[in-house]
Amino acid sequence: MGGHPPQPRQHRPPRRPPPRPGLQHQGPPGAPMTTDPEQQRLALEKKRERYVWYYLGYFLFGIHVVAFVMIYAVMHAK
Repeated sequence: MGGHPPQPRQHRPPRRPPPRPGLQHQGPPGAPMTTDPEQQRLALEKKRERYVWYYLGYFLFGIHVVAFVMIYAVMHAK
């Protein structure tokens, strides 16, 4: 019952760790590594096209859910 109090927690230092050898860090994470405007435009266009497909997929899935709920309601109406 009369044990020692727990040791205080040790926190990480507030700075980021140094980069590992062999890696080139040129900017913040997630930033494109190229500086060519054409490459950046193509990367942005590809990203936007992927989002359009995601939205289309979610929309079609939602339409089917609504259709199944309506079919269920009609089949079970008195």
